[in-house]
Amino acid sequence: MKQIFTIIDVSRCIDCNNCFVACKDEHVDNDWPGYTLSQPRHGHRWMNIHRHERGTYPLIDVAYRPAPCMHCAEPACAKAAPDCISIRPDGIVLINPDKAKGRKDIVSSCPYGAIYWNEELEQPQKCTMCAHLIDEGWAQPRCAQACFAEALVTVRLTQEEMERKAKAENLRQVHPEKGTKPRVYYKNLHMIDKAFIAGSLEVEVDGITDCADNIAIELFYDEKLVAKVVTDAFGDFKFDGLDCGNKAYTLYINSASGSAQKLEVKLEKSINLGNIMLNNGSNAKVA
Repeated sequence: MKQIFTIIDVSRCIDCNNCFVACKDEHVDNDWPGYTLSQPRHGHRWMNIHRHERGTYPLIDVAYRPAPCMHCAEPACAKAAPDCISIRPDGIVLINPDKAKGRKDIVSSCPYGAIYWNEELEQPQKCTMCAHLIDEGWAQPRCAQACFAEALVTVRLTQEEMERKAKAENLRQVHPEKGTKPRVYYKNLHMIDKAFIAGSLEVEVDGITDCADNIAIELFYDEKLVAKVVTDAFGDFKFDGLDCGNKAYTLYINSASGSAQKLEVKLEKSINLGNIMLNNGSNAKVA
């Protein structure tokens, strides 16, 4: 049976908050009987946006990860309160507003922090994927409809089809080790949970320092080649999607003369090596 999956491309999100505002517009001061009661104007972020910065000036990047309810196939909230939580055939997970009244414990059951407590109504509440609109025939929930950058879309696939799509497009889940089998998949998640090594190559010609463009650089880890890049017109280079945590990498900067400059880098988090003077035959260590 086909279910609804959400795919979020981190590289496309610009933190415009259209999804967040659309969610507020749909749910603040609006009760949807059988689905959810109204969302408070303040305090709740049923579509939350996490912000991540990597590197140091001037080579940094900032990425944004929209985070709704994961609508898990095996939700922790359902295990904590099976009488209050329902999993629809299309995969949407809903909290019954009548049965869940007063059940503040449901909020802490979510390992993703996607459930909020409505103090006034004494209700645990979260994203419903606009199930009331989906049942009326809408193709997308309000958040996806409002995303002009197409960073957020929903698809209707079988579990097997979704797994094949995830493998083909390198889509990943957030914290799959929690065992809840989330139905939200991310593209370019490396911009959030991986690290990069970046820098700028310079060369001195006739006493003038200039950008060293079109220089090949090889990255090794545990004596195995990880990746190759070529510096751009500004001499900049970047290796991304790297595992960090005091990992030891080695860079070999090649030159037209055939000699290589060696840089050793211990990667604890994303790092900007700064300006590196092309100096054939010398070695350097960068901590």
